[in-house]
Amino acid sequence: MFTGLVEDRGVVISIQRLAESAEIEIRTALASQIKAGDSISVNGTCLTARAISADSFIADVMVQTLRLTSLADIAVGDQVNLELALLSGSRMGGHIVQGHVDGVAVVEENSNGEKWNKVVIRIPEKLAKYIVNQGSIAVDGVSLTVGEIYGDLVTLWLIPETLAKTNLGSKVLGSKLNIEVDVLAKYIERLMKASE
Repeated sequence: MFTGLVEDRGVVISIQRLAESAEIEIRTALASQIKAGDSISVNGTCLTARAISADSFIADVMVQTLRLTSLADIAVGDQVNLELALLSGSRMGGHIVQGHVDGVAVVEENSNGEKWNKVVIRIPEKLAKYIVNQGSIAVDGVSLTVGEIYGDLVTLWLIPETLAKTNLGSKVLGSKLNIEVDVLAKYIERLMKASE
């Protein structure tokens, strides 16, 4: 489990594409805190560290993950948002994020404001029902508050802290972003269907 509060921007230093998977190596200042088997959120996707060096870790990305997330398009040199799994007793500053990506959104606008960036993303239509104004959403693993939602368009306002600590400020028109909607909304939907 994660909180959506990014701890580091890692850099992809190698990718080995296999028939139905990929192996990625990411350089990060967090490497000394990672051990083999740890869960790490990489752009909002929960991956398992397989090998660790002094300044990097390697994770396998399976075919299902490649099919469902933006990690299929990742390239050497890309910056990725990283968060280590939540420790018991830690502050819960963001919201509950599982690292289970629900879909991929596309950036429709990223404009600079005086003190923030306005980012508009187009989400998969099937996810719109789980998103509400001023609700929580994880975008590339970053816990954000929804500004506005119009159909499948979601407006987000990125404050300077978010721009400084994540890769979201560098996204351009057409960039793909991993989206995880609030898990509580999905549980409520499931419970309501079960009681029908």
